[in-house]
Amino acid sequence: MAHIIGTSREQMLLLPESLDDYVGPENPVRFIEAFVNELDLESTGFVRAIPKSTGRPGYDPADLLKLYIYGYLNRTRSSRRLEAETYRNIEVIWLLKRLQPDFKTIADFRRDNRKAFKQIFREFVLLCRQLDLYGRELVAVDGTRIKAVNNKNRNFTKGSLKKLLEQSDERLDKYLANLDASDADERSTIEAAQINHLETKIANIRDRRDRLQLYLTQLQQSGEGQISLTDPDARAMARMTKVGVGYNIQIAVDDKHKLIAEQTVTNKVLDYGHLADTAQAAKELLGVEKIDVVADRGYFQAEDIEACEQAGITPYVPKPDRGPAKRDGLFPKEAFTYDAERDGYHCPSDKFLKLRGVGTIREMERRIYTGYSVCPGCALKDKCTKSRQRQITRYENEAVLERMAARLAARPEIQDIRRETVEHPFGTIKQSMNQGAFLMRRLDNVRGEFSLTALAYNLRRALNIVGVEGLIRALKA
Repeated sequence: MAHIIGTSREQMLLLPESLDDYVGPENPVRFIEAFVNELDLESTGFVRAIPKSTGRPGYDPADLLKLYIYGYLNRTRSSRRLEAETYRNIEVIWLLKRLQPDFKTIADFRRDNRKAFKQIFREFVLLCRQLDLYGRELVAVDGTRIKAVNNKNRNFTKGSLKKLLEQSDERLDKYLANLDASDADERSTIEAAQINHLETKIANIRDRRDRLQLYLTQLQQSGEGQISLTDPDARAMARMTKVGVGYNIQIAVDDKHKLIAEQTVTNKVLDYGHLADTAQAAKELLGVEKIDVVADRGYFQAEDIEACEQAGITPYVPKPDRGPAKRDGLFPKEAFTYDAERDGYHCPSDKFLKLRGVGTIREMERRIYTGYSVCPGCALKDKCTKSRQRQITRYENEAVLERMAARLAARPEIQDIRRETVEHPFGTIKQSMNQGAFLMRRLDNVRGEFSLTALAYNLRRALNIVGVEGLIRALKA
């Protein structure tokens, strides 16, 4: 049988009479058009939202915003690729009404309006809240690392700089010794070209050493722990993250439809200390008085957990398995029960540890309890301590951690809910949306870029749940 063949390229076609006929009613570009047209771009901080009465006309920020939302929704973030889409993509041609801005205009728009994108993300969160897409009862907070525009070989710490300086000194001494030896030996067989090569190497090492010393001086003066040459705000991440140099992305995800409720970008390596700020911002945006938040062990910080409770947020954060007792296989602190009436601890051997002293650390009260009179003759001493007596330290906010431990024991499934909830956005963003690396440099630019990413993720989720027409109806409600 013959193959299926196409029509002749010279065949006359009866195409639709208008561009609008090419875009169906359920095409996402129709919602992008309606959503951006409903925004007050001047109040959200967009540059040149109101055109000047004089000078050359510029592009409407609304049109460029539509282009970027469409691009991030369809895995196209490069300004050059977006420019190409304005010539060949029928959806983009419809969305921009045949406008064809050049890549420089497109790139400048993203840079100039980087702070305004966060508000656009929040406007869409409010729309989804109006559609009851957020459960507003439990959010999961977690962080991930995304690669920056900075190679790990162009990132230095004080330790690495000192090590490189030592290596440079060793190499310099070696080459200088070889050069001195050739000068001292009149019968040296070293040719002039080889000597010139040695002198060039010595000059290069000295230049590199001067640069390394300059970086070290800058680090010492700034008080920072790292210096990055390509993107000064990027930082080397922990080895377990598999990201050499990048940024730490923090998100709060609602458990109902796995929509992002709040997001931010930081260059701090650890998640430690981000729980309260992220959860409180999500709570305010979702418009509730109380909410539960769950996070992993990396967020365990007594001050942060206490701040959550004071803000009407109920935290669920497991305690890390760390400490000398845990490391040595001895009874952990959790095996001791605090007696508030007697102000002491009952040990696993049912003996009582009394208060021995009160002090402060980091402006926080610290109470120390010991079993100085009961430990020496205890049958379980070998399983409890290697010292003469066991010592338990209790901080002034220890009750906060005890309440949280009780909550975790009552809801053992909540960590499974956390994984199912918060890992979905990260997996989608890095794999489906192909955004495992940033395109822009500097922290403010990266924050604006990720706001577009989070907006595109939420938009895709909402389109799958309620569809284009449902979202447009919500806009008009």
